[in-house]
Amino acid sequence: MKEANTDQLDMAILRSLQKNGRATINEISETVGLSPSPVARRVRILEEYGVITGYAALIDEVALGYGFAVFVSVKLDKQVDDSLAKFEAAISGFPEVVDCWLMTGNRDYLLRIATRGLADFERFLVGKFTKVPGVASIESSIPLRRVKAGLARTA
Repeated sequence: MKEANTDQLDMAILRSLQKNGRATINEISETVGLSPSPVARRVRILEEYGVITGYAALIDEVALGYGFAVFVSVKLDKQVDDSLAKFEAAISGFPEVVDCWLMTGNRDYLLRIATRGLADFERFLVGKFTKVPGVASIESSIPLRRVKAGLARTA
């Protein structure tokens, strides 16, 4: 994918959309100090280049009852393409896995699991996750509190 050539106005548009993804072109136009037509054109170009990948509602997991988060580090028994693909396909079917990263270092994956509590996490771990083929070891860490949360930098 070709890298987008962004300027300060594009970054201002992105900041505006990060604050309010439902903002109209007219609202963004007022925020960034540019008329609506060029704002619409810039948004379309940012979408075409894949800078804007979509629009979604941010959901508060705690408000839905999923306030128990666990970070799980996973080491696979083999680090070959087929093993990685099988693991990724397996965890894609688990709604409890809300984030998953392929990592460098001594662990292959880092996952963030969201459940209703420790008992739900145990059911997920024992009933589903430990049954995934190719997993050599699992290490769980329970966060005490989120210190900072954010989105990609658009400063």
